[in-house]
Order: sequence, then structure tokens, then C-alpha cells
Amino acid sequence: MNTPKVIVLLPVYRKDNPEYLRLSVDSMLTQTYHPLHVLIGLDGPIEAELAQAVDTYVKYERVTIMPFAENRGLAATLNDMIRWAQQEGYIYFARMDADDISLPERIEKQMAFLLTHPEIDAVGGATNEIDENGHNRNKINHYPLTPEECYQYFAKRNPVAHPAVIIRQSFFDKAGCLYRPNYRQNQDTMLWFDGLKQGCKIANINEVVLNFRVTAEFFTKRRNGYAYAKGLLIDRKIINRELKYGCKATIYAYLLFLFRISPSWLIRFAYKVL
Repeated sequence: MNTPKVIVLLPVYRKDNPEYLRLSVDSMLTQTYHPLHVLIGLDGPIEAELAQAVDTYVKYERVTIMPFAENRGLAATLNDMIRWAQQEGYIYFARMDADDISLPERIEKQMAFLLTHPEIDAVGGATNEIDENGHNRNKINHYPLTPEECYQYFAKRNPVAHPAVIIRQSFFDKAGCLYRPNYRQNQDTMLWFDGLKQGCKIANINEVVLNFRVTAEFFTKRRNGYAYAKGLLIDRKIINRELKYGCKATIYAYLLFLFRISPSWLIRFAYKVL
């Protein structure tokens, strides 16, 4: 029996770290699962050193580099990458970020789960946090396992780690859409919302599949700020209303809003102990 082919969607932005990118791509090229193809999407012009790192993979048969003339954001870039992959006959889409590292058996384990659970439209897994230097932060993030648990968990936060997920084509078919291109942030949150609203089933395997890199920027630009917090609150109120999560979820959304606009040192401390 032939195993289904999987495509890895790996967007790259001009501020990405070249060395982190190499580690990310290499972690996919050394996966135990085959056939596997890596699609690197360049979200606009990139710096010279980063371009040199990308060029390292130009001659790799299992890598395709897709440059875009301007920076449009992650959602728009991912959508174009997905459409290209769909035209190439792919129905399994693995997400990957340019600063994380997948464990060697990640795809093999997730695909084994999908192939034995045809009712599941997307599967993630646990993540292990690493710092700027690749050292363990001694924190593993576990996610709910069953579709029912994922649905309830979404009342507070995302049910899967975005860079650790494999999405089956059935998810997009049921949702009737790809990522919302107008979202520069929270694009994964809204994708899960669009899917769950249409009956998509999301699950996780109970194993670490990804080393998730946490840097100082994670607690400043990415994890707080009034505009980000306000947008998240607005989205959460819509999600809570349409998925009927109730008043407790809305109260939690307001508490999260206050947390997001707190000083970065407080966010860093809370993230460490919670």
C-alpha cells in the first residue's frame, strides 16, 4: 500500500533568523515519513543572509521555493501555498514555522493517526519549548486529545499548536474556506472557528511532535499590545456567541484582554508559572 504524500507549508518572512530556518527545514527533510515535500513560501522580499539560507535548498528535489513580490501576511501566503499544493494533488498539509524544529517521527506519527481515524480533519500534538539557543525551557504544552475535548477547549484557547498541525483536505472542504486573508494575526484561531462551526473534527496525539521556540519577542511584539489584545477580544466574543460557549468563556476573554495589555515582564512571569 502506497503511503499518501504530504506537503509541508513553511512560510518565511524577512525578519526570520537564517540559522533557525535551516534547522526548521532540515528537521523536515530528515523525517521518517515519505513521501514528503517542503514548500517554502517567501512572504515578500527577504534579507540577504536569509536569502542565502533559502538558496541552500534550491537544488533539493523535495523542496520547492515560492517567492511572492510583496509582504501580504501569513494568511494570504499560506492560502496561495495551499492552492498550489492542491493543484499538485496534495490532500495532507503539514504546517511548520521557520523558527521551530519538528521531531524526526512527527509526520509519521500524525499520519498514522489520520489514516486510522478517517473522521479527523486536523491533528496536532504536544510541543516542547526551547529558547533562543535551542535549550529546553522545561515546559511541555499538552493539548486536548479528542474532538469533543478540542471543541470545549476552544472556549478559552486554540485546540492545537498551529506549527504542529497536519490538516486534511476535508477540513477545507467542510469549512468552505481557507485562512481569512484579512487577518494578519489570529489567522489560525479564525480557521479553527470556521472549521468547528461547520462540523470539522480536530484532535491531538499525546506525544511531543515539535520543539517550539520561545524568544524575547514572543512576550513583546507577538504576545501583548493593545491592538492585538483588542482584536483577540472582538474575535473571541464572536466565537463564543456563534459556538454558544456561554458567559464563562466571555468573562475569560475579557480577563485575557487585560492580561494581553499587561507589561511584558508580567506576561513573561505568568507564562512561566501557568
